[in-house]
Amino acid sequence: MGFIRQRVNSDEDAEDILQDVWFQLSSVPEIEAIEQIGSWLYRVARNRIIDKYRKQKPDSLEDYGYEDEDGEFYFKEILLADGNTPETVYMKEVFWEELTIALQELPENQRQVFIWNELEDQTFQEIADRTGENIKTLISRKRYAVQHLRQRLETLYQEFVNY
Repeated sequence: MGFIRQRVNSDEDAEDILQDVWFQLSSVPEIEAIEQIGSWLYRVARNRIIDKYRKQKPDSLEDYGYEDEDGEFYFKEILLADGNTPETVYMKEVFWEELTIALQELPENQRQVFIWNELEDQTFQEIADRTGENIKTLISRKRYAVQHLRQRLETLYQEFVNY
């Protein structure tokens, strides 16, 4: 665990990787065939760590929460809130207005990828099939869109938190 923990960002990631390593060990049909079990475990752990960094998850607006004294706050929570109190109705209206304005500031290709993926729940593969673009290009465009929206909507978040 110490070996893994030194090489990843969080305890949760280290625990996940450690669990993967132990699972892989338990899946070996003939454990006696492994000459040096310690070396084998370190090699598998190292490979899992590398795999984790290779599989960078695309940015999502949902991934960007801001923390206040009560914990994390996500704009998506406002949009999906069940109650229709005057406050939540107002917040939803303001949020959608600001989001629409911020989306219009984006280049068309970034805006479309963001809308299709986040608002219409289309996968990157579906978007790639529709547009003929490379998936990595689409992920990059969405990442730029999310970065812009996060920066642009941070002021709105501060207003909501201090409301």
